[in-house]
Order: sequence, then structure tokens, then C-alpha cells
Amino acid sequence: MKKYLERLYNGLVKENPTLILMLGMCPTLAVSTRAMNGIGMGLSTTAVLILSNVVISLLRKVIPDEVRLPAYIVIVASLVTVTELLIEAYLPSLYSALGIYIPLIVVNCIILGRAEAYANKHDPVLSLFDGLGMGLGFTVALTLAGMIREFLGNGTFFGMQALPAGIEPIGIFVQPPGAFLVIALIIAIQNAIGIRTRQRDLVEKGCDGVCANCAARCAAAEEVSGK
Repeated sequence: MKKYLERLYNGLVKENPTLILMLGMCPTLAVSTRAMNGIGMGLSTTAVLILSNVVISLLRKVIPDEVRLPAYIVIVASLVTVTELLIEAYLPSLYSALGIYIPLIVVNCIILGRAEAYANKHDPVLSLFDGLGMGLGFTVALTLAGMIREFLGNGTFFGMQALPAGIEPIGIFVQPPGAFLVIALIIAIQNAIGIRTRQRDLVEKGCDGVCANCAARCAAAEEVSGK
């Protein structure tokens, strides 16, 4: 059970796709103008992530390496099409709000990244929890950004008036620059309170994040030991 919970914690905190890995920034910047939009996009992506991870994990020994990525795209595109049709049928207002960003889930680097980095190498149950963790992490980031932008930019909270009468909202927060400011603020707070992340652990252990430097040092050490 511990390894499954670790997958959830990894996606939510240690390797949050938006706040740590900086993936899926296009929908993050575009649809997080309202909290409900963030929840809708996040949960849609989560559903596709979970299903694609499970299907790809089940087929990992069947799909030839030569056509691995095209096969992933076909699987993800099929799942996104089903998701889009369901949202259009049962949640038309959300479908109108998200627009083109629903079909663009196909090329979301979070989904293809988890397929290649995790689902292709692990069993279906672990892959399911990995997709769930990453999807929930994406959803939390989108919703949090949407709440802040909606409150500051529109003066509302989940569609309800929140700012007192006479206080004007700050319009820039519902525009793309506002998204950058809010995401930067969330990341700054996260770093300030010392949330443990994989990247933070690596830096504290002496990793500067530049793999070429490590390779050069290893090559130099091998040369010295050889002499």
C-alpha cells in the first residue's frame, strides 16, 4: 500500500506537474481564469491520464519500440475524443468555457511524459496510481491558480461575489500576465515554506541540475582513477 500512496504524494507534491516540473503550462495559463474551469480541465486531464497509463501499461510488452510514441498518441487521442464527447453532452457550459483546450489534451506533455517515463515500465495498478497522483496534482494547481485569479481579477469566488461593493478587481489577473504572476507567487510560497521536492533533494545533495556537469566530473574522475 505504501508504494501506491507514494505515487499519489509524488504527483501531488514532490513532482507536481505544474508547480515543480512546469509541464502543461499552456492550459494552466489559458483556462485558469476561474476556479471551476481549473477543476474541469484538471479532472478531464486526470481521467485521460489514468486510462492512458493503464492501457499503455497493459500493452507495454506488445507495442514495438519503433512505433511506441505514435501508438501512445493514438491511444491518448481516442481517450480524449471520448472525454470531449462526454463533456459536450453532459457539461455543455464547461465545454464552452474550455473550448479548444479539451482536444489539446492529446498533446499535453504530462500525459505523454508519464506514458513514456512510468506506464511503459510498470504494472497497470502502479501506473493507475501514478496517473491519479499526477492528475490530482495538475487539478490542484489549476484550481488554486483559478481561485486566486478569479478573486483578484473578477472579485468572485466560484462564481459568487466575494469582494465588497466599491472595491474594483484587478483586471490583469484574468489575462495571461496575471497567470504568470499567480503561478510564480504559488511557487515562491511553496519554496518559502520548504516543501520537500525531488528537485530540492537533488540540489541539497550537490546536484546543480545540469547533467552535463555531472557527466564531465564523472569522466574526469574515471580518467584520474585510470591513471
